[in-house]
Amino acid sequence: MKKGMLFLLPAMLTLQVSQAQLLKKLKEKAMSGTTTGNTTNSNVTESEAGAGIKEALSKGVNAGIAALSKKDGFFGNEAYKMFLPEDAVKIEKTLRSIGLGSQVDKAILQINRAAEGAVSHAAPIFVDAIKQMSITDALKLVSGGNNSVTEYFKGKTSDQLKAAFSPSIKGALDSTSATKYYGDIVNTYNKLPTTMNKVNPDLQDYVTTKAVAALFDQISKEEANIRDNPAARTTDLLKKVFGSK
Repeated sequence: MKKGMLFLLPAMLTLQVSQAQLLKKLKEKAMSGTTTGNTTNSNVTESEAGAGIKEALSKGVNAGIAALSKKDGFFGNEAYKMFLPEDAVKIEKTLRSIGLGSQVDKAILQINRAAEGAVSHAAPIFVDAIKQMSITDALKLVSGGNNSVTEYFKGKTSDQLKAAFSPSIKGALDSTSATKYYGDIVNTYNKLPTTMNKVNPDLQDYVTTKAVAALFDQISKEEANIRDNPAARTTDLLKKVFGSK
């Protein structure tokens, strides 16, 4: 063995030991049930912890989709209702001022109807993303904060989910005539003699971003509910991983 390698060997061994100790602590923390008021089974395995996290995510996805895909899931919800994109706000003000508010209202309604219709197609996309989460990653999240699982999932999958979800959004925008209504008001605005800066009538990215954010918010709420409310742990696995009382 070369002298350089001999010099580095103690440091490499120390690093390996530190990593092993860290993983051990993470496992012990995940298995200990640190959430106040919970009694977590100390015999939870790594596999069960990973499966429990994935089950909690799946439960959150299903609850979110059920809440958002129904009529007025977006349009009737103050937290998620979509208005015109930021760069189109001036369109609304201008058109309402000249008596074309009904066109704006139709566009806003159909944008929200499109989101409600598209969300129902999100389930398999989210399920595939959940399946790809490693057990090691899931294990580290068992004893995290109320939305640690959701935030991790969001950070890892947002771009892929948006890309996969976008075609469903486009189809929904077209089928609900949201594209037409929005295009009509944008084109009307762009033709006004007072309009100096033309607005792009593309809605797809805007609605996709808003819809994915709403789903993650719903998942976060369900995750917090599972962690804080024993009654929300509706399966034996969730009870074992997150505590039975």
